[in-house]
Amino acid sequence: MFSDVAVSELFTLFFSGFISSTLLPGGSEVLLIYYIKNNPESGWAYLIVVTIGNSLGALFTYFMGYYFHWGREKAQKKHQKATRFCQKYGVYSLLLSWLPIVGDLLPLVAGWLKLSIIKSVIYITAGKALRYSLILISTLYLL
Repeated sequence: MFSDVAVSELFTLFFSGFISSTLLPGGSEVLLIYYIKNNPESGWAYLIVVTIGNSLGALFTYFMGYYFHWGREKAQKKHQKATRFCQKYGVYSLLLSWLPIVGDLLPLVAGWLKLSIIKSVIYITAGKALRYSLILISTLYLL
């Protein structure tokens, strides 16, 4: 599966996915679409790599919330809606961690709330895999 894909493309897509999932801006979706359009037979390889990168980026954000305590109260006041949403729905809220802007906050809040790490990994990865799968399918069949 990975033999037909340039390692540099996979690394770039992984890194883009990772950065896009932290609190920094990124454009992994655009890069994924570009790679799929240029090399459609490697779509599944791209899907796996970007999902792993994006999920690890969200977990990095989760652990920032879990372990770093500076500025937490000020940030929780600023992001009350995301905090209440995570308190209400627990780890299930992490299925929406792929959403722009608010999705980046959900893993951070989950870390603050010390939600289950294992369940957080599962729901973060499931949500991100679903999003990238929809992008893959849409790119292959609609664009």
